Amino acid sequence: MRASRLVSLLLLLQSRGGQTAAELARELEVSVRTIHRDVDALSASGVPIYADRGPHGGIRLVDGYRTRLTGMTADEAEALFLSGLPGPAAELGLGTVVAAARLKVLAALPTELRARASRLVERFHLDAAAWYRADEPVPLLGPLSEAVWENERIQIGYDRGDKTVDRVLEPLGVVLKAGVWYVVAGADGQPRTYRASRVTRVTPLHERFERPADFDLAAFWTESSAAYERDTPRISVTLRIAPHGLSRLRGVITDKPFDTLERLDRPDPDGWLHVRVTLDWPNEVVSQILAVGPDCELLEPAELRDLIAAQARRVAGHYDPPTAPSAETVSVQAV
Repeated sequence: MRASRLVSLLLLLQSRGGQTAAELARELEVSVRTIHRDVDALSASGVPIYADRGPHGGIRLVDGYRTRLTGMTADEAEALFLSGLPGPAAELGLGTVVAAARLKVLAALPTELRARASRLVERFHLDAAAWYRADEPVPLLGPLSEAVWENERIQIGYDRGDKTVDRVLEPLGVVLKAGVWYVVAGADGQPRTYRASRVTRVTPLHERFERPADFDLAAFWTESSAAYERDTPRISVTLRIAPHGLSRLRGVITDKPFDTLERLDRPDPDGWLHVRVTLDWPNEVVSQILAVGPDCELLEPAELRDLIAAQARRVAGHYDPPTAPSAETVSVQAV
């Protein structure tokens, strides 16, 4: 445990420069006294580390000192190589950069850890996209990412579905969620989320903006995702479904709504199940139930049942055979 903490202390100083003992203690969740003991231990082992006294002092490494990654544990090495997602990196234009970085880290690892990391890459692959999802074209992801990096205002065209609107944005971050790219940007003084595939053009305004010092992209995404799920409109429906139709239902409505499924104790002459389930987006329920197929019947609410019946009749009408002309019509045409 202490060895791991010593490596963490060393890497913190290497990446951030001088730190006070109190700052290091908070970061490593130990006491200030423990930090001072760890500094003494590193110094005794030959690490060029020292402490400056005074209000502007702190614990530092001698300028230019760098450590190899020999303190990395096996689990850390495996996690590092498992976290590399080549698809998203390539979409951001960083595919070759990520590959080069992994090669450098691999070369710096001790022999045993290098072998473990290589075996991991050979045996595990992470694909962040969902099944049956065609890749969304994101041709403007590069310019969007550059604007995020450079703190540069941009004007975009954004396809809202019914029309394309212009927006002036202050890009704050890029997020990949379930294979879909999103841009988080300030608009009208508030951070908002935009789907990158719906951006139709990006025009740099050559104006820098001041990024809010207290903006945390990960925290914003967590909070906004929770609010989105909390505020999503929902409806409770009662279904009559054949037992073998449950897997089909799950595939159509997805796992989270399916987890709300409650079985009802109602007899059925055909041995079908009666269940209650809460579905997202009421305006999509009609198409979802029809997609489950003939092994599912919506019982309640009645208004949705009527809509499904009307939609089914319209669909069936497309497949009705052409009506043969009656004898009376034929005789009229002959005259």
